Order: sequence, then structure tokens, then C-alpha cells
Amino acid sequence: MNAPLRRAGIVVMILFGLLFANLNWIQAYKADEYRNSDYNGRVQVAEYERKRGNIEAGGTALATSKETDGELKFLRTYPGGAEYAHVLGYKPVNLADTGIERIENDFLAGTSDQLIGDRIKDMFTGDQTSGGNVLLTLSKKAQNVAYDELRDNDLGVKRGAAIAIDPRTGAVQALVSMPSFDPNPLASHDPKKASAAYNQLEQDPDGPLKNRALSETLPPGSTFKIVVAAAALENGIGKETEIKAGSSYTPPTSGTPIRNAAASICPESQVTLMEAVTESCNTGFAQLGVRLGADAIKEKARQFGFEQDDLTVGQLGEDGLTVAASRTGDMTAPDGATDPAALAQSSIGQRDVRMTPLQGALIAASVANGGSQMRPYLIKQLLGPDRTTVYDAAKPRELRRPVSDQVAGDLRDMMVSVVENGTGRKAAINGYTVGGKTGTAQSAPDRPDHGWFIGFALDKNGTPVSAVCVELEQAGPGGSAEAARIAGLIMRAAINDPGGR
Repeated sequence: MNAPLRRAGIVVMILFGLLFANLNWIQAYKADEYRNSDYNGRVQVAEYERKRGNIEAGGTALATSKETDGELKFLRTYPGGAEYAHVLGYKPVNLADTGIERIENDFLAGTSDQLIGDRIKDMFTGDQTSGGNVLLTLSKKAQNVAYDELRDNDLGVKRGAAIAIDPRTGAVQALVSMPSFDPNPLASHDPKKASAAYNQLEQDPDGPLKNRALSETLPPGSTFKIVVAAAALENGIGKETEIKAGSSYTPPTSGTPIRNAAASICPESQVTLMEAVTESCNTGFAQLGVRLGADAIKEKARQFGFEQDDLTVGQLGEDGLTVAASRTGDMTAPDGATDPAALAQSSIGQRDVRMTPLQGALIAASVANGGSQMRPYLIKQLLGPDRTTVYDAAKPRELRRPVSDQVAGDLRDMMVSVVENGTGRKAAINGYTVGGKTGTAQSAPDRPDHGWFIGFALDKNGTPVSAVCVELEQAGPGGSAEAARIAGLIMRAAINDPGGR
């Protein structure tokens, strides 16, 4: 064989070798990826051959599937529209799943290992058994009130969030983010319509796709004073102990004074810790934070749940909806030492302190529940296609214990005083003991302040029945009072809906 033919033969052999290697790579390593790709039309058709299971709350289907005459047999629909959008998410054809639709996709689609018995049965019967059903912890009444009151709030605020939980179990009673969106267009079988609907929402400057209750962090303002008060109680300061206050306080490293929201708030040189919480005394808590030190404030915040990067809300102990970490931020000077000005501002929930509404609800719930913070969860049960129970959240789990029962009791007394005698009066509920803390947080020099309220309700036996956080973004004057009003209505609705507790 002459040299040119030999070289050509070697090249052909190398090319065949590369082709063979590539085929093996696809067969052995890439097959699952291609098989399950959202762009694999055959997979999509097969997925929609099986009716997807329902997502339900309180006996009502919030996400269901109806049969069509198209190539994709079942269309996903959301009867509740925007009210439940940030919990349910959506199940699109070519876009990424979100919400409960994403975290429980395998069970809803019927492909979960938990439903293998149904699939084996189908092999013999030729049927296509429906997917499994997901039952949520939500109270329909509390969710409805939270959605309506946020959307039609008295201040015309466009952005905000509310979340309520059962302090004894961690079960989420309501979860609403504002503005919301209708998930139905996103589930359309027409890819162009679905993409157009998504692009419109994605480009909306108000961010309707954001789940603000879980993923948005903002300065919490005076609601953070409950954390500082807890640190004080654990460092020898009682609720009747007098602390420094006054109409103005200028930290040693700053020429900028810290003042109270009004001249009538704690103008005295000293007030009790109880009075400081009730009146929301900025000067008192700024000086108290400097007295306690940055390490004490940061550690107590961490014990309440700040800095946790891996918290999710779904099943107990399982993956779920991602929760953004709340942060206390930096309180140091350029030389690495604690900056008293930064510490003072942080102690009143400003500076770099950032908190999610869920974290606010967890703080209130911990206080109401004797210092025990329960792991929040959204999924109450998983039911098979025949409605048999596959999973039941029967044993709630303690997430952490940030304070002792004694400290929790003192914090409860102070938070009850806020509602009975201070800034949180609008959260009161007849026949129940309600405690809370309002918060007004600066957003930017040229923007209105955020309004916050965290709180809880106890029945006549002292049993906690609901804890809540409401945040109204850039609400301006009256924002915290409006948040308190909405919070009280949400807790009242949860109380009146036994199915949601």
C-alpha cells in the first residue's frame, strides 16, 4: 500500500474511532439529559399524557389539569389566579417550573418513586393513572384576607408581603407577595403566548414574579428591637430596668445624631426597657446596642435565624422554596474594631441589617411559643391518585430555641404592651391577647420609608394560634400602622378557620 493510501486509511480509522466514542458518550452519559430535556418534544407529549395531580388547600383545588383536544392532552390551570401564585408557582411547557409545582414536580407528575406501585399497575392495565396530589397548610380565609388587604391597602402601596404561621407547628397559614401575577397564561400550550406573558412579567419594574415573603430582604426598622431586647434580657437587664434614652443620641464616632420618630417619644434621660419597646425608643435602643456590643447583637440575631443560608419551606426537613438569608451586616470601622455609629444604627434595624418577612414571622412565633422556633413548612400531606396518604406532616420539628421560656415571657409582655398601649394598637383582636412590634425603616434618602409589623395572637388559655409579619415597601407615613392593621385581620382570619390550623 502506498503512503498516501496508508495516510488516508489512518485518517478514516481515526474519524470512525471518534464517531464511535461520541456515540458511546451520548449513549452512556448524555442519554438522560437529552431524554429529559424540556426541548425534547416526544418527552413533552408523553408528560402531558398523564393527568397531573392537584395542589389543594382546605378541600379546594388550587392547581388542576383539564383535558384538551390538542397534542398535549392536559392543560394546567390555576382557578385561584394571582392569589396563590407565589406559593403554587406555575408549570409551563418550555419555561422552568417554579413554586410547589417545581419542588413537588415528580409527585404531581406521577413519576416519583413513591408512586411506583401505580405505574406498575398501569403496565398491566394500560391505563395512565393520574399523578399524586399535594395538600398545603394554607388557611383559605387567611390567604384571602392577606391577598385582598395587601392589594387594596389604605395607602396605595404597590409592593409588599405578608406571611402567617402557626407558632406551635410552623405550618404556614398565609403567604402573599404583592404585586402578584396570573399563572394561567404561563401554562399555555402555545409557546409564543407563554413566552410573551413571561417576558411582560419579567420586565415589569414592580417585579411581580418575586416572592417577597421569602426572597426579598429589606431593613426591618424597629421590629429588630425585639432581637436587641432579647439580648438585653439575657445580659442582666430586666424589662423594668431603666436604660439611657433622651430626645437625641450621637454615637462617639459619628456627628449624625439619632432621634426618635416624634418629640413625645422617650424624651426622658432614662426609661425602662418595657417603655422603650412600647414607645419604640430609637435613642434608647441605639445606646443599649452600643452597651451590649456587636458580638452580643449579632449572636442573638443568629440564634433567631439570621445568617441561615439553607432554609427552605416545603415538606418538613426536605427541599422546598428557597428562603433568602437575613443579615445583620457590617458593624466595624476601617481598622476592624466595632464602629459605635454602625452598631447604634444596626440596633434600631437600619444600616446594613436586612430581613425577610418570613424571618420577622419566625421571631414573633418564637416569642409566642415560649422560645421554641418551629421549622416552617407548606406541605401538609401528599396523597396518591386514589387519595391514600403517602406523606403526612404529623410531627412538627423544632428548628432552634433562640431564647429561654423566661425571656420569651418577658418579650411577650413587652410586645403585648406595644399593641395595648403603643404603636401597634391596630393589630388588636377582641377576645385574644395580641402582641407585636411596628417598624419604620429608611429605604433611601429620596424614597418613602418601609412599614413593618411582626406579631402574634394568643387565645384565652395563652396558647399561640398565629404569628405574622407584614411588610409594605416604601409605604411612607403610616406604613407601620397599616401593616399592623392588616396583620391583625390576617391573624383573625386564621383563628376563624380551624381547617387552616
